[in-house]
Order: sequence, then structure tokens, then C-alpha cells
Amino acid sequence: MDRRSRLASLAADHPLIAPSMLKCDFADLVGELSRLDAAGADVIHWDVMDGHFVPNLSYGPMLIQAARKRSERFFDAHLMISDPGKYLDEYLQAGCDAITIHIEAVPDPTPVLSRIREAGRVAGLALNPGTPVSAIEPFLPACDLVLVMSVQPGFGGQRFMPEVLPKLQRLKEIVSPKTVLSIDGGIAASTISAASAAGARLFVAGSSVFDAAEYGPAIANLAHLAGA
Repeated sequence: MDRRSRLASLAADHPLIAPSMLKCDFADLVGELSRLDAAGADVIHWDVMDGHFVPNLSYGPMLIQAARKRSERFFDAHLMISDPGKYLDEYLQAGCDAITIHIEAVPDPTPVLSRIREAGRVAGLALNPGTPVSAIEPFLPACDLVLVMSVQPGFGGQRFMPEVLPKLQRLKEIVSPKTVLSIDGGIAASTISAASAAGARLFVAGSSVFDAAEYGPAIANLAHLAGA
């Protein structure tokens, strides 16, 4: 898949639900990927944590590369790591379609975002709940995707922070219409409608998918509530 095709995958005319693999059963990773495929997940979201930028460890490029062999879904890697530029090539080689880095980790993210784009991938920039939109405004032209964190990054299953919704509203006003606005943290049936109304189109969902008895109905319900 080339960059144009990857961008087209995110330009769907319906809300995109991205199950977060942080909440999956890692003892049955192949089975989880198969179930998500059957459930119609639009995007597979990989939360990468280094134990430094955030107080938790998750997984790295080797696991994503192994999973890539088992799934043709769009892979969205969210790098919650201190030096994403140092490890970027490994995630490109692992087969990530989109790679998102944090403004808090890279005060001038333009060189890394450019490398992601030059590799034919989708370049994303994330901001934490306490970071204002003004911190990323100078870099928006280099972004294909902007991820607004609605929890403090590091752990799954946290409570949604509605106070971040004005950020989405502001971003919707100032970004290119082609820029994908995403939200991550506490996305569930009770919160996704508000996030959609604020401007999000890509919704990262962990517990609300993986704690469900069946993934398909859970994903379909989230998409419906988001305006599908």
C-alpha cells in the first residue's frame, strides 16, 4: 500500500473505530486479530509505551511486525516514547501504516513527521490533556492526523476527560479538511457521541471493544453512536 492508498483508507465517509490492542488477550494475539477482522474493525491501534515517556511498558516493533503477517487491516502505531526519531525506522519496517508521535516528546516534530511521510506512511501528532492546541499549531501542515488524548497516556481503562473536547472543536476549525482528527481514551457508548460532535472521526476504543461479549456488535454500536 502506498501513501495515497493509506490516506484514502482514513478518508472513509463513516466514523472509523480503532480497537486498541493494549486491551487484547496477548496469549491469543492471532485469534484476537482474526476476531477483529471478522468484526469489521477499520483500524488496528497499537499503543507503544517505553516506561519513560509514560509510566508503563507495552510492546515494540517485533510484535507489530509479527502481527502484520496475520492481518491486512490498517495499522495505526501510537508511539508514546521519548525519542521516536531514534526508533522510527523499526516501526516503518514493522509495517505500520500510520505513525503518531507526541509533541511533548518532540518539541519540533517536523523532521520526524517528514520522515514518516517520505516513507509513504500517514504522519500523526498527538497532544496530552494538559497540552494546548497552540503547542501544535505551527506543525499542523506537516500532519495527516492529529490525536487528542482524552486520558493521561500510560494505562488503559481510564475515565474519559470531557474537558478536552474544546480542543477537537478548535482543531476542526483550523486544520485542513483532509486532516484526520482522532481521540483516544475512555471512548465508549456513553462518550463517543460527544467526541464525534466535537469533530473526531477516528475513535480509539479499548475496553468498550475487548470487554464486550462480541466484538462485531460492539464496534457497530460505537460507529452508530458516532454518526455512521
